[in-house]
Amino acid sequence: MTSGKDDEDFFKARGFGIKIGFGERPALLVIDMLKGFTDPSMPLGANLDNQIAAQQPMLKVAHERGIPVIFSTVIYSDADLKDAGLWAIKMKGSLTLKAGTPAVEIDPRLDMAKTDSLLVKKYASCFFGTDLVSRLMNQHADTLIIVGCTTSGCVRATAVDAVQHGFRPMVVREAVGDRSQAAHDQSLFDLNAKYADVVGLDETLQYMRTVGHNRPAS
Repeated sequence: MTSGKDDEDFFKARGFGIKIGFGERPALLVIDMLKGFTDPSMPLGANLDNQIAAQQPMLKVAHERGIPVIFSTVIYSDADLKDAGLWAIKMKGSLTLKAGTPAVEIDPRLDMAKTDSLLVKKYASCFFGTDLVSRLMNQHADTLIIVGCTTSGCVRATAVDAVQHGFRPMVVREAVGDRSQAAHDQSLFDLNAKYADVVGLDETLQYMRTVGHNRPAS
């Protein structure tokens, strides 16, 4: 086993971390930026102010360029949380994500336009038990720009499923967050090594400004 800087050298020497690269038709996926996760006083909450600040210009560019935007939220509708399955046992904080409560609403600091989609899920991955694949295929998307929370949970699970479904997962470093810095850092390292490209905010914005469904015909 290796650790620290040795990890980077070891993985690189073994052929890990090769860039996938951005495709031609992106969609922006904003994962679980709901009040229950962005309010630090909530059981599942953390301070994600910096991540929200990074997501705001991305949403602006996506709306300007006609890039599809999908927000996800987690909502449990059954009174006894049967629709949360075993997760309700493993993670008691899921009790706060009940339908009709403010906790499941998207943080109002993020500009969710009328043209944006809302994806309701029950578990970590935005792909599990949802119609996300159909939505992306309908938009002819080949690239999934991933922002949101948490890096070690729903972001990671979604990125892994994205590459398994044939979409290019681009995880924006400044726009994803976690309750644990250690979990965040390790997840970004592992995602970049095996499943996704971990990319910077500036390069992502530059890419978004030059593509999109309303770009001038060449």
